[in-house]
Amino acid sequence: MTSTFPNISISTERLVLRPLDEDDVPALAEMMNDEQIGAWTDVPPPFTEDDARHWISEYAPTERTAGRGLDLAVTEFLTQRLVGIVQLGKTNWHIRSTELSYIVAPWARGEGYASEAALATAQWLFGDQKFERIEIRTAADNTASQQVAQKIGCISEGVLRNACIVHVRAEDGTWTDLRTDFIVWSLLPEDLEGADGQLADTGGFTSYADWN
Repeated sequence: MTSTFPNISISTERLVLRPLDEDDVPALAEMMNDEQIGAWTDVPPPFTEDDARHWISEYAPTERTAGRGLDLAVTEFLTQRLVGIVQLGKTNWHIRSTELSYIVAPWARGEGYASEAALATAQWLFGDQKFERIEIRTAADNTASQQVAQKIGCISEGVLRNACIVHVRAEDGTWTDLRTDFIVWSLLPEDLEGADGQLADTGGFTSYADWN
């Protein structure tokens, strides 16, 4: 049984999820310097194009080949522009479980892209990869991320108290760490019933064995 994710392209009605590549460097750097992304993620600001290049050429391939996860660029089908990232991490191949997270670029918010991309990834994981559990963790005050989890059918399992660090701007403009709670959500194959009809249908997936 496989212990690494394949290089994959997942298509939906509006989106294509694919491995990150060198052409994504400028958009990825711009996206990761957004205030909201800085607040809710552990990406250290400022995020430079060198940081983006390292993520694409070293970090993401290493995570995949080590079996820990998978990083996918979320792009618009029509324009091919980068509109977000979907990440899988902390993967346990024995119990077929992984943690899913998503980031949406500031220029693409309000379009439902996070829900569409997350649902397509979940369908692929449960269908093609035979996974049995997906976990999502959202910061207690990150209502946008929580709404995505709810839209795709996730069930709230509880709270990990004081387990999350978010970031706020100090008066001098620097970032300050703030400790808060994690809300834990889970998605099982049977939870997808109903979510399918609410969001865009996935158009299938294609494996690219030699992408990286």
